[in-house]
Amino acid sequence: MQRRAFTAAAVSVLAKSVLRWPSQFPGVHPRPSPSQLTWQRDELALFLHFGVNTFTDREWGDGREDPAIFNPAGLDARQWARAARAAGARALILTAKHHDGFCLWPSRLTTHAVTHRDVVREFTDACKREGLRAGLYLSPWDRNASVYGDSPRYNDFYCDQLTELLTRYGPIAEVWFDGANGEGPNGRRQVYDWPRVFGLVRRLQPRAVMFSDAGPDVRWCGNERGLAGDPNWSTMDPAAVPYPGAPGDAVIAALQHGDPQGSVWRPAEVDVSIRPGWFHHPAEDERVKTVDELTEIWFTSVGRNSKLLLNVPPTRDGLLHPTDVARLAALRAQLTALFAEDFALNRRVRWRVTGPLTAVAEVDLARTVSAGIVRLEENIVQGQRVARYVVHGGVDGAWQELTRGTTVGYRKLDRFSPASVRSVRVTVEGVARPSFLRIGVYGAGVTAARSPA
Repeated sequence: MQRRAFTAAAVSVLAKSVLRWPSQFPGVHPRPSPSQLTWQRDELALFLHFGVNTFTDREWGDGREDPAIFNPAGLDARQWARAARAAGARALILTAKHHDGFCLWPSRLTTHAVTHRDVVREFTDACKREGLRAGLYLSPWDRNASVYGDSPRYNDFYCDQLTELLTRYGPIAEVWFDGANGEGPNGRRQVYDWPRVFGLVRRLQPRAVMFSDAGPDVRWCGNERGLAGDPNWSTMDPAAVPYPGAPGDAVIAALQHGDPQGSVWRPAEVDVSIRPGWFHHPAEDERVKTVDELTEIWFTSVGRNSKLLLNVPPTRDGLLHPTDVARLAALRAQLTALFAEDFALNRRVRWRVTGPLTAVAEVDLARTVSAGIVRLEENIVQGQRVARYVVHGGVDGAWQELTRGTTVGYRKLDRFSPASVRSVRVTVEGVARPSFLRIGVYGAGVTAARSPA
């Protein structure tokens, strides 16, 4: 691991139906908190990697940088926020401190920080003005702090820094952690006091969600390529990932897929950069992901029951690069076009219960259309229940399978070869009694290929 919404107005409202299941299977399953619901409904947030690495042209600093090197003459946090809002994002997360230990706020705890301005303040003020929710990343690994590796003293230091961030800037929507420690076998070994850290956030920012491998509110998806797992359950067994940075293939599998029998609600966040690196490097200005690549990532993140955290790093001038800004706008335009017409909108959905945990729904589209995308959604206020589904399309009673899959959750987007259909049939099987299911049917647009596994 390198570091360790698209708004509803742009998408047609989906046809809804209440699915009534037999009452003898009530089930008790984890459900999202109000803060987790708000987080998921954002769908898209932007990550802003910015700091001394921006000026040294590195990905990982060593903590020995001269703070004076950080000199963004044209810094305009409003430009970041406006670009994010235009892209349909509803939240931004700033690297308040990366592994080099350089702080983007004037901290009383270190001189390895900005001194003549407060970038975190400018960032949070810009988010407020543009109606966006602000999040902060505070790297646990600190290559500058002399007390790093003296676990009790550094844990005090880290919690004091966290307290500065969580008490100076108003509401913080997401606090982003990783478990990074790249010191190597002969380096300093720090034992992080995660229970203390998580408890501090809960006390100072009770409405914030916390991201890390181990949550407690939102988990990493297991890679930085823009791929949520398939299946992807929002429920987790907390013992599967005991702490941020825990190693092993079993940990990655748990992060990728969750657990249908999990005891906690801990949905996946997909973090990926719009560029090859996480900080801005001029040599990568011609290597920004294409609109089609970003659209693919949308389908494999938001379209797989996750939230997308897309990194768009500011330049040395303190601005988002024009290419990145244009690519964000083009992504939103392409998604708007893809989901402009929902053939199932306002069409009656007829459900038929076929077993204790199974049912079939049919939607008459009233006309024959060329379909290429199906959108399924559960009412996750009641938890995540659907374990398997099959979608058929038909004309005059002749059914053909369009797609099949496992979990649904907040949203599942499936693409398939364009097919002429007048009716759509969705067969579902649950691990428990589901409540709501929403169905949308769209044309193939410019992305007819199936999502990769």
